[in-house]
Amino acid sequence: MISDLQSLISVNVRGMKKSAIRELLKLTNDPEIISFAGGLPAPETFPKQELIGIVKEVIEEQGNQALQYGSTEGDTRLRELIAENYNQEGFNITKDNILITTASQQGLDLLAKVFINRGDKVLVGLPSYLGGLGAFNAYGAEMIGIKFDEHGMRADKLEEKLQELKEKGEKPKFIYIIPDFQNPAGVTIPEQRRREIIDLARKYDVLLIEDSPYKQIRFEGEDQESFYSMDGDGQVINLGTFSKIFVPGFRIGWVIAHPDILDKFIMAKQSTDLCTSPFVQKIAAKYIEKGYFAKNLKATIQNYKEKKEVMMKAFETYLPEGVTWTRPEGGLFLFVTLPEYMDADKLFLKAIEKKVAFVVGSVFHCDGSGKNTMRINFSYVDKDKNLEGVKRLAEVIKAEMR
Repeated sequence: MISDLQSLISVNVRGMKKSAIRELLKLTNDPEIISFAGGLPAPETFPKQELIGIVKEVIEEQGNQALQYGSTEGDTRLRELIAENYNQEGFNITKDNILITTASQQGLDLLAKVFINRGDKVLVGLPSYLGGLGAFNAYGAEMIGIKFDEHGMRADKLEEKLQELKEKGEKPKFIYIIPDFQNPAGVTIPEQRRREIIDLARKYDVLLIEDSPYKQIRFEGEDQESFYSMDGDGQVINLGTFSKIFVPGFRIGWVIAHPDILDKFIMAKQSTDLCTSPFVQKIAAKYIEKGYFAKNLKATIQNYKEKKEVMMKAFETYLPEGVTWTRPEGGLFLFVTLPEYMDADKLFLKAIEKKVAFVVGSVFHCDGSGKNTMRINFSYVDKDKNLEGVKRLAEVIKAEMR
């Protein structure tokens, strides 16, 4: 072994941190633990039978192309189908606005790689998606948190920070937002606030990153127009994925952007992995063409709606006074806020002893706040375990209160 490995490690890698969620999940391997910790889709939603036939068709009909290297931009037919889907939402894009990535996490990494120099400012929510925070941190970004309320990132607090930076002669590289059923909070930004936020992005000439992996998993309430469709002039970059609405194991995501911006992402991806698997892209394209995607998504939405309703009722029945939670209209998560004197980091180990797990909310706060919060996933375990898990969690919280 080399004598001084640390001296060889790059500045970027020295700034990296292990995923707090991945590390916490190691503690949940016990099959007796009911885990609300991972952001995992329900395995019963995976279309295994349909995929058996499609895989066979792809190999028989397109085997040489499917098993060969592909273009960096991604499979042409898949990009066309994705564009058609988004155009129904008012995006006005073609395949040339889309880059297929190895899941949306690669999109976040490419975003940081393309735009961030060490010390650059990036505006994120308080709280915000841990995978985004990790990607930006890896390239040396200085993240500035913008406070939330029940409707997501506050436009007034965003403008305060943008103006403060402008007066200092500084400008953030971008604003990072998860507008629909936000991870971790589960909240959705209403249309009027979206317009206020995009107006601020234009006023201060800052890119707006719309990370939207959950938008199609709406099971109640009114759909909200996307930032990208509101924009129309290249101010917004949209990130999407099949991980939460099809199968996570395929690792298919995408970036939607103006072609001039997308060209930089393509170059960055070429030096990363050349291309995303052509095989799984062709399987996904054929799956959509056969009409399976829309049918299965409808069943998935119903599945998650029922699980969320079970959890909401259990929260109302078992959680003690002083504990509050968000009420998502879709997605996979909700956020629990404990009394301010409580520490979810300490509570986590006691919860593991009671065979229930969650993710501590502090890891989603770039400033280290949120010690009295936790993220709960309701999509993964079945309804009976959702109910039992809430009972166990309530016991832990009540005992800590005493």
